[in-house]
Amino acid sequence: MELRQVRYFVMVAQELHFGRAAERLHIVQSAVSQQVRRLERELTVELFDRSARQVRLTAAGERFLPEARALLAAEQRARAAVAGPAAGRAATLRLGTSTGLGTHLDRVLDALAGLAPGTGVELVSARARERLDRVASGELDAAFLRGESDGGGRADLRFVPLWQDALVAVVPARHPLAAAPGSVRLAQLASFPLVLTARRTNRALVDLVVHACQEAGFGPVPGPSFGSLDDALTAIGACGPADDGLWTIVYAAHARRLSVPRAAFLPFRDPGMELTTFLAVRRNDPPAGLDLLLQACAVRDDGAGSDLDR
Repeated sequence: MELRQVRYFVMVAQELHFGRAAERLHIVQSAVSQQVRRLERELTVELFDRSARQVRLTAAGERFLPEARALLAAEQRARAAVAGPAAGRAATLRLGTSTGLGTHLDRVLDALAGLAPGTGVELVSARARERLDRVASGELDAAFLRGESDGGGRADLRFVPLWQDALVAVVPARHPLAAAPGSVRLAQLASFPLVLTARRTNRALVDLVVHACQEAGFGPVPGPSFGSLDDALTAIGACGPADDGLWTIVYAAHARRLSVPRAAFLPFRDPGMELTTFLAVRRNDPPAGLDLLLQACAVRDDGAGSDLDR
């Protein structure tokens, strides 16, 4: 077994597509396929199901993936151990993130640059479960996670609370609710179809919103599904004053970075419309720069990203 083969396997497992994996590795697709086949022969199992229209991990591939990531993380640690300061390399923190952290991430990176100018940061965007798996394997040093204080029962990780993320409603700019100054109550949105991400994508947010609506005396009317937040905001902005309209929810800091003239962002008067963001780190063998990272996270601000970007 060669580390090159393991690296190719992990990339294909992440992309579930040999062509995209080859592009990210900057090599030809045939080389990726060949090396993965050699790895499968070495292990005497098939790691991918290639019979369907989409590449999928087999049960053996699912079991091998965390071990493969651990192998690659061990390689990185071994290289770092012998490189030393004489190699002229600055320390690098590898952080799992999502596109919805908004101004929180800017604030943390600015603070970290001031606290530790020689520390580099590598940002890795991935789904929540994958972020946690990669922290546990050592492939990432830490990851941001919203709403789940234990990551869904992850005993191998520690979750440090960082800040509260306030939620805001997004409604059509031409709707009467947008014309009224100030905030909005959930009950005022009861007749609007709600555009919300799938629960499997962001369980904490969906559960909070649905429960809050029920506490306000109604069950949310399901709205249409969209492939991205941009598509959802475009549809919301297209609703006229005579329409029932659509609404969705984003985090306050992300709303501050959005420019959508045809949509209005309204804070809630209802209590509890916020989620906690945590930093997930390994319970054993935490990264060397963890204390500095936590200091940077402690520089206060308010708000964060969007449910559709989770």
